Amino acid sequence: MSPSEPLLEARGLVKEFTLRGGPLGRRRVTRAVDEVDLELRAGETLALVGESGSGKSTTARLAARLLDPTAGTVRFQGTDVTRLTGADLHRFRSEVQVVFQDPYSSLNPRHTVERIVTAPLTYQRRPIPGGARDFTRGLLERVGLNPDHATRYPAQFSGGQAQRIGIARALAVGPKVVVCDEAVSALDVSVQAQVINLLRRLQREEGLGYLFIAHDLAVVRQIADRVAVMHRGRVVETGERDALFAAPRHEYTRALLAAVPRIRPEWEAARRARARERAAAAATLEQNATPEQGDS
Repeated sequence: MSPSEPLLEARGLVKEFTLRGGPLGRRRVTRAVDEVDLELRAGETLALVGESGSGKSTTARLAARLLDPTAGTVRFQGTDVTRLTGADLHRFRSEVQVVFQDPYSSLNPRHTVERIVTAPLTYQRRPIPGGARDFTRGLLERVGLNPDHATRYPAQFSGGQAQRIGIARALAVGPKVVVCDEAVSALDVSVQAQVINLLRRLQREEGLGYLFIAHDLAVVRQIADRVAVMHRGRVVETGERDALFAAPRHEYTRALLAAVPRIRPEWEAARRARARERAAAAATLEQNATPEQGDS
């Protein structure tokens, strides 16, 4: 596949839900995703942003085939995955993994970290390289956790640490695309910076493509290469990150940016200096700290 060709591509994507309500129990059809077109290339982060109810998370689930579209196509490396079943669908799900917003609700509280991390391989009946214990320990180390904690349970970890377990689980099957569905929105700001740095490092090492779902424009500005803005189920604007933030074309994008609190220039300069210091400290922690420092 040519580097210029999309790794993951959606065309004319539609998702409708049928709802029942009212005194007569009449059915009502609502269109959550309306003719959405998206492209994601290898090694790129495409941020999908919008307010609650804009359709961004539904679009993410359609892209990962966690939902079936009402109309339209999703292509991965040129193959229409909306038609895949059985073993072919399993193979696709090895290539596109998801990290969810709430790590505690997405991790089985009754399973150890080792069982959680190796579950995707077990489900797909794939051998676990080097055995479950060593494989899990290696992945935990890669995401900045203590390898000796493979026998612990999710409740024994902080929110940031639990999200790292979710990232380790996504990496277990060697995906090419990771869908981050509000993956840092539930975390403390300082922990957000650490997880974003981790995602960036993994992207550099693995050439991963990220479909990054978010509503926090400050986070989007830190990680995105391109941004697609959703409103009422439609993508209303797509562009390179810096260009879109500097000169938004659509009125809804301008409204989103206008809603971001603005502060005095000298305060902003001080904030940016502190942010650079925090980012440098977080990067140092990623390289040198013991596995659980920083996440709280």
